[in-house]
Amino acid sequence: MKLTDMTIPAFTALLGSDAPAPGGGSAAALAGSLGAALTTMVASLTAGKEKYQAHEALMQEIITEGGRLRLQLVDVIDRDTEAFNGVTAVFAMPKDTDEEKAARKAAMQAALKACTLTPYEMMECSLAALELTERALGRSNTNAASDLGVAALTLKAAIQGAWLNILINIGGIRDEDFVTQYRVGGEAILAKALPLADKIYETVLGEL
Repeated sequence: MKLTDMTIPAFTALLGSDAPAPGGGSAAALAGSLGAALTTMVASLTAGKEKYQAHEALMQEIITEGGRLRLQLVDVIDRDTEAFNGVTAVFAMPKDTDEEKAARKAAMQAALKACTLTPYEMMECSLAALELTERALGRSNTNAASDLGVAALTLKAAIQGAWLNILINIGGIRDEDFVTQYRVGGEAILAKALPLADKIYETVLGEL
């Protein structure tokens, strides 16, 4: 059964159990999807209203793009756990001969790389959703201003949570070029996203 087909109580019960997956990666993806959904909701509550007619095109853009990001992040919830299961499967591989040990080592490297790609995708999607959230500030339904603040908080959590998952995986990867690429890329996203999330939250806070 897919994680995304589970009820919220069932998913959180599994998350809180002694099962190694789902874990922080899937939780981060869920947080990101909630943030994208909230921003989309605010745009939906703004679209079509005469008071905000000047921003109708922007709201429609946010609805479309925010919806796409939400679905992508929902999809990553399962893909992140599947990637982790790939690491777990390596431990069951035989390691009696030199050939088996080499195959096991190569499989682990591939699995760790897969476990790096999904949280990096979360970071990219969540940053894009944050940028949509910022564009909605001051142009959307003021009755839903607090929802933009919550969107910023959940998207920030998604980005930082995904980053922790990247770090724990690249620590075991021997491909230095791969490690550098995703470390540098992740740090660049953090440098842009975290101040942006804080700015959105403080702006909303000042309006309430």
